[in-house]
Amino acid sequence: MATDPAPLQLLPIGVVHCEQRVHHEAPRQSGLGRGSTGRIEIRQGLQNGLADLDGFSHLWVLFWCHHARGRPLQVKPPRDQKKRGVFATRSPQRPNPLGLSCVRLLRREKRVLHITDHDLLDGTPVLDLKPYLPAYDSVPDAQIGYVAGLDPAALDHRPWWDEKRVPPPRVYRQRPPAE
Repeated sequence: MATDPAPLQLLPIGVVHCEQRVHHEAPRQSGLGRGSTGRIEIRQGLQNGLADLDGFSHLWVLFWCHHARGRPLQVKPPRDQKKRGVFATRSPQRPNPLGLSCVRLLRREKRVLHITDHDLLDGTPVLDLKPYLPAYDSVPDAQIGYVAGLDPAALDHRPWWDEKRVPPPRVYRQRPPAE
């Protein structure tokens, strides 16, 4: 007989501060976020965990997708016209809205990590950090399934309001268009 697992309790170790406030302002993947700068402020009392980060150029950031709404099991990726199983996508809309991004670490100042080349949003709760290690984290011959057939030049984000023929949400109408 299956039993429900004990509930998990996650406490953010920090928060992201950057210019990207809504998902249409962020690239769809951290590897496409060239030039996006920001900082991760680590909670008071956890600064000793940042020791020895000097010398690492990149970090894995595990975060909570705090703008995610819903838990669909099938989603339509931005460059695709077909719904896919959520576990075959990187959609933030998932049963547990966890995100993982590889970011470039520029420098550390006490409890603040200055980062670039990221896809994070302002206010994102950071759950954990790990150093990126090319010998272990890169798999050059990895297979990429259906993604191999998608147009790499397609839009990063799908303006869902166009498909539904409704005006964009207020937050998008208040922002100047991206250049």
